[in-house]
Amino acid sequence: MEYLLHPLTLVTFFPLLGVLVLLFLKPEQHNAHRWTALVASLINFGISIVLLAQFIGYESVQPGQLQMAINLPWIQVAGWNISYAMGVDGLSILLVLLTTFLTPISILSTWNAVETKVKDFMIFFLMLEVGMTGVFLAQDLFLFYVFWEFTLVPMYFLIGIWGGPERMYAAVKFFLYTMAGSLLMLLAILWLGIYQGTFSVPELIAQGGIPADIQMWLFLAFAAAFAIKVPMWPLHSWLPDAHVQAPTAGSVILAGVLLKMGTYGFIRFNIPLFPVAAVKAAPWMALLAVIGIIYGAAVSYYQRDIKKLVAYSSVSHLGFVMLGLFALNPQGIQGGILQMINHGLSTGALFLLVGMIYEQTHTRDFEVYGGLWKLMPVFGTLTLIVTLSSMGLPGLNGFVGEFTILLGAFGSEAIGSPWYAGLSAIGVILAAVYMLYMFQKIFLGPEGSIVEEVKKHGHALRDLNAREIITLLPILVLIFWIGLYPKPFFVLMAPTVDKLVAAVQAAAVAMH
Repeated sequence: MEYLLHPLTLVTFFPLLGVLVLLFLKPEQHNAHRWTALVASLINFGISIVLLAQFIGYESVQPGQLQMAINLPWIQVAGWNISYAMGVDGLSILLVLLTTFLTPISILSTWNAVETKVKDFMIFFLMLEVGMTGVFLAQDLFLFYVFWEFTLVPMYFLIGIWGGPERMYAAVKFFLYTMAGSLLMLLAILWLGIYQGTFSVPELIAQGGIPADIQMWLFLAFAAAFAIKVPMWPLHSWLPDAHVQAPTAGSVILAGVLLKMGTYGFIRFNIPLFPVAAVKAAPWMALLAVIGIIYGAAVSYYQRDIKKLVAYSSVSHLGFVMLGLFALNPQGIQGGILQMINHGLSTGALFLLVGMIYEQTHTRDFEVYGGLWKLMPVFGTLTLIVTLSSMGLPGLNGFVGEFTILLGAFGSEAIGSPWYAGLSAIGVILAAVYMLYMFQKIFLGPEGSIVEEVKKHGHALRDLNAREIITLLPILVLIFWIGLYPKPFFVLMAPTVDKLVAAVQAAAVAMH
């Protein structure tokens, strides 16, 4: 019983209790389904806050160590030593909090947007939360892989059933891309488990000793799965389709959490397990990241579908994250982790705002908008804050992450050239161009044709209601908090990052 009530087991599997309740409700009880899922996800967020408090208590005694670890034998046959091993450190805790924070917000956004098969939608959504949380806490490679693959199933159905007109194409593309990379990672996991005698991540890191030439092959196998999930250029083409076709809540959780599973994988596995390969690959990973930053920003400018513009902006923003991670120094990695959180908040909020206006107009083509500021001042104000956050305005969250990443990349020995940071800065300028262009088209100037179209049907565009404002408010609080006082976030992750950087630097010295 104590293992069932262990904080890490509880925060991972508690949403299944919500699923159990949903199974007993009748299909037509839509409001009951919504409230059940919302309450379950809010309680789980509360559990994650308790987890944070306990973690901070442990961290003050043993900084940088894996806390609240649980390790139970699971599959112990034919020499396979697979365990139910969970643990939390300064990296995991932030991503678990992001997951449990965005899940109830996403569910709240579905109140009017999802009106068919509501029961099934909520079941899949809560199951998705279980998979995502498990990914960030698993400390056994095989267990991690189970959670990683598990997230595919509910996301596939969320896109395939409740998505747009081309939903099945987008869902299948998402599934096949992710599955292809995952198979290479599975082969690498099996090799490590068999030849190193354990699937335990802490044990594998402590053992070290993987020959440098084999490290590179294993690094590439893991990187294939993670780079597709990020998604890094040129493996990004599934993302715009998935975002455009997914329902609003699906887009929020996809951008906010699922993409972070890829960047998390690089920090948790690629860099500490294969430090020699990571040092060798750093300039090439940085090059792909810079191409992604500029490509994503340039393509965003030419989009006329608001959702597609935000989707391509993710390719650019996550390019910054990857650049920071492979700077392989404390500033770069800390900036990368913070930017993972920032992107989840800013881009998640953008998708919520797009969904709110789409519910009224049923179009995402911003050429038909115009003059909405006069009609929807609250909507306009909140969109402006999130737009400025996404483009990295000082005082808001995006600036802190991008500035720290550029600082790390500029002085990075692993990358080897300040030009990477210089070229990336172009992406910051381009972000301002496409985000302000979108804002100007939608909110300023004369009223667009869509306003007349809505009036013809006897309606008028309404401003945001109380539920919609409540949905956005928590994200806005964090946007300002991180922008004005990011210290608590840096303090949480610093010991974990310092430990990781020390291991990488030791590998770099050994190479020479």
